[in-house]
Amino acid sequence: MRRLSLSNRLALLFAACTAVVSLFAGVLFSRASEAHFVELDQQLLDGKLIGLRRALHDLQSSESEVKLQDELSRQADLSLRITGSDGQRWYDSSIRLPKELPQTPGLSTLSSNGTDYRVLHAPLFPDKPDSPQLTLLLDITHHQHFLQRMQHLIWLTVGLSALATALLGAWAARSGLRPLRRMSAVASGVSAHSLNARLPEENMPPELAEMAHNFNAMLGRLDDSFQRLSAFSADIAHELRTPLSNLLTHTQVTLTRPRPIEDYREALHSNLEELQWMAQLVNDMLYLAKADHGLLMPKREPLELAEEVDVLLEFFAPLAEDAQVKLSRDGSAQMEGDRSMLRRALSNLLDNALRFTPANGEVRVRIVDQPKGLSMTAENSGGGIDEALLPRLFDRFYRADPARQEGSSEHAGLGLAITQSIIRAHGGVIRCESENGWTRFVIELPKEN
Repeated sequence: MRRLSLSNRLALLFAACTAVVSLFAGVLFSRASEAHFVELDQQLLDGKLIGLRRALHDLQSSESEVKLQDELSRQADLSLRITGSDGQRWYDSSIRLPKELPQTPGLSTLSSNGTDYRVLHAPLFPDKPDSPQLTLLLDITHHQHFLQRMQHLIWLTVGLSALATALLGAWAARSGLRPLRRMSAVASGVSAHSLNARLPEENMPPELAEMAHNFNAMLGRLDDSFQRLSAFSADIAHELRTPLSNLLTHTQVTLTRPRPIEDYREALHSNLEELQWMAQLVNDMLYLAKADHGLLMPKREPLELAEEVDVLLEFFAPLAEDAQVKLSRDGSAQMEGDRSMLRRALSNLLDNALRFTPANGEVRVRIVDQPKGLSMTAENSGGGIDEALLPRLFDRFYRADPARQEGSSEHAGLGLAITQSIIRAHGGVIRCESENGWTRFVIELPKEN
C-alpha cells in the first residue's frame, strides 16, 4: 500500500480532531437540551399536580369533576389517569392512554404507539397511605422530534466540519511544508560538483530554522571534506610521481649498457633510499587512516614528561649544535600515556622547530602542570608564520614553505598531521601560534582519560 504523505496525514489528523471536538460539543449540547426539557416538564407537571389535588380535594363533591375538566382543559397535551389504592382504574381523561403506566413515584418517560410521554406518578393525598393515585401524562413528542432533528444536525455538522477541515488542513499543511520541499530540492541537487548550494535560513520558520542551519553546516562539512579528499588524492600522486619517475629513469639509464658491478651496487643503494622513503610515506598514510577511523589505541603507562623531553633533546643535540641552535626545557609533569606515540609527536615538533630556526636561534619546550591537566609548548625563534596559514598547518601534505620540493625524500608534510592524530588519541588538543618572532605549538592534555 502506498504510504500517505505528510500533508495528507496532517489533513486527516486535523479532520479527526475537528470531528471529535464537534461531536463532543454536539453531545454536550444535546444532553443539556434534553435535561432542560426534562426540567421544564418537571416544573409543569408539578404545578399541574398541585392544581389537580386542589380540584380533587373532595371526591364526593359535585364540583370536583367540573374543576377537574377545567384544570385539564388548560393544557391540551396533558392527560390524567386516576387509580385506586388497589390499582383499579377509576378515571382516564383520554381513551388513547396506554393500558400499562409506570407505578413508581416520580418522573419517568414512556413511549407508546408512536407517542412519547413524560409521566409523573404521585398520590392524591400524600398524607394517606391508602390514597388514590394520580398519573399525569404530558405529550412530549414534539420535544423528542426536536432533539432528533438536532442530533441529525450535529452529525451533519460533524461530517461537514471534518470534510472542510480536511480540505483546509491539506492546503495549510502543503503551504506550511513548502520549506521542506525547498530543502528536498536543494538536497536532490547536491552532488560532488555542486556542494556550494545552501538553504536561505532567514526565510525559514522558527521550527525549521535550526534544521536548515544544520543542513547548511552539513553541506559545508561535506564540501570541506570533499575538497580535502580531492587535495589528498592529488597530493599522494604529487608526492609519489617524482620518486617513481626517478626510480624508472635511474633504472633505465643503468640498464642501457653493461656497467661495472660497483655502478649497479650504487644504483641499487640509490633506489633503496627512494623505496624506503615511499614505504615510510605509505606507513604514515596508513597510520593516519587508522587515526581517522578511531583505531589508534594508546597504551596507558605512567610518564614523567620532563624525562621524555630530555631524551629527545639529547637525541637532537648534535643537529642543534651543527645548526647553532640552543635547546632548553622548563617545567615537569606526570601523566598516563603511550610513550612511543608521544615521543613520535614531540619528535615531529622538535624536527620542524630545528629546520625553521635560524642560526643563533633557540628552541624551548615548556611544561606546565595544572590541576585538571597539563600544557606543553614547543616554540622556536624565527621569522614566524603568516596567520592565514596557521589553520592549514595540520593538513596532510601541506608545507608552509612555498619552495616545497616535489617528491622530496624527507618531510612529506605528514608530520604535523600525525602529531595531531596522536594528541587527539590521548584526548588532547594542539594548536599553533605565531607572533613576535616566535612560533609555538601548544599541546593541552588531560592527566587521566
